Amino acid sequence: MREKIAQALKDAVKQQDKRRISTLRLIQTALKDRDVANRAAGKDPVSDDEILEILLRMMKQRKESARSFEEGNRLELAEQERQEIGIIAEFLPKPLGEDDMKKVCAQVVQEVGAGGLRDMRRCMNELQKKFPGQVDFGKASGIVKGMLQ
Repeated sequence: MREKIAQALKDAVKQQDKRRISTLRLIQTALKDRDVANRAAGKDPVSDDEILEILLRMMKQRKESARSFEEGNRLELAEQERQEIGIIAEFLPKPLGEDDMKKVCAQVVQEVGAGGLRDMRRCMNELQKKFPGQVDFGKASGIVKGMLQ
């Protein structure tokens, strides 16, 4: 994943795409910060799973910022945030479609051995572990809830 980000940065520099360059550098900086923190704690450098976590957090931050900018009538800043979201999304796994999401939810409900709504949290936690960044958890919770009732 690191190599993919580094290559994208090289390509952006060649194309002189300033928005893309700055966003990719922000990603690399976040990764280096986490590496330093891990090294101080005696841990290994950031794994691909942790990179995915970092990217998801960055996406969430930008979505919140875009919403705030829109509410403040700062549309140009909201658009910049949306562009950054698009760039970050290139490195995330593709989201599951509706049919695939239903299959995945059914699989998790079966694996967990859920018997009712009281097992909802366990199912959702399992979904988050197995499919980070691929599942819209708002929709998935509705699907799982329907299966557990």
